[in-house]
Amino acid sequence: MNIKITGTGSYIPSEIEKNEDFVNHQFFNNDGVQIEHDTTTVIDKFKKITGIEERRYASAKQNTSDLAFLSAEKAIGNSGINPETLDYIIVAHNFGDVTKNSAQGDAVPSLAARVKHKLKIKNPYCVAYDVLFGCPGWIEGVIQARSYIKSGMAKKCLIIGAETLSRVIDKHDRDSMIYSDGSGAVILEDTKESGGIISSVSASYTFEESNFLFFGKTYKNTSSDHNKYIKMHGRKIYEFALNHVPNAMKACLDKTGFNIFDVKKILIHQANEKMDEAIVKRFYSLYEQKVPDHIMPMSIQKLGNSSVATIPTLYDLILKGKIKNQSILKGDILLFASVGAGMNINAFLYQF
Repeated sequence: MNIKITGTGSYIPSEIEKNEDFVNHQFFNNDGVQIEHDTTTVIDKFKKITGIEERRYASAKQNTSDLAFLSAEKAIGNSGINPETLDYIIVAHNFGDVTKNSAQGDAVPSLAARVKHKLKIKNPYCVAYDVLFGCPGWIEGVIQARSYIKSGMAKKCLIIGAETLSRVIDKHDRDSMIYSDGSGAVILEDTKESGGIISSVSASYTFEESNFLFFGKTYKNTSSDHNKYIKMHGRKIYEFALNHVPNAMKACLDKTGFNIFDVKKILIHQANEKMDEAIVKRFYSLYEQKVPDHIMPMSIQKLGNSSVATIPTLYDLILKGKIKNQSILKGDILLFASVGAGMNINAFLYQF
């Protein structure tokens, strides 16, 4: 038995928010003091660090479960399966459905149940549930689905990563420019074809790291806004990721009979261009090697950080020929990896 991705799909919202659209924002530090530099300087520095030029936001009428459904529909169509034969629908997200201009997240029923409803699947034994695992949620969903298939509990699974982070950002926090909306999905099933998932690794660091990403009040402390927004200790996350993600990637690869020279692509969570480059450089240094050209496809420049949606969206775009100078060939070894709130890390090695 080989467990492979047999279909992919993604949904990229049509609303484009460019860096210059933030020029009239007032940005504050976490102590409530307004940032001294003019906004243009803040934006320019932001772009140099993150690589982000623009990001996508969902329309006012769309919610996370809508985006999840749209990518799922494409993945099902791409795979050619009958959706009634799905054994599991797993939706990775972090905040549920958050209506625009609302302060409340909605995850009852689960987003997976909502997607199943939208797909009009009648089979009651198609189990639908959500995964809350920070940005690595989609990879964790894939790892769980693989376990179900490997154990004989399932044959076909739909795994979706969807998020509308534009609904949970503090407009007075410069980190708000990082986040975006989107959705990506895959069909995972057992097949007689060669390749598929080879190995995986997951880890949760919570002793000192659990609150590196958290929900907090607006940085404009004179505001009457009492809502809470996604916040992060950026420097701590950067150092954590650089210290731990390369080791997890190495552990995943070293479980197998493959070596560093076999890896053709690294699909890493699109969190921050400089951070991702540093992680991959550190990973290769563990083998005393330099980073090969074109090893790490990137979509963050135009799509921003859509959390759980970044990796499945990137994978779908590469397969559809929509990432410049990037392609995946039959037999290629791919390493998927992510890091995020929890703090959680995971990875899996895959042969296309």
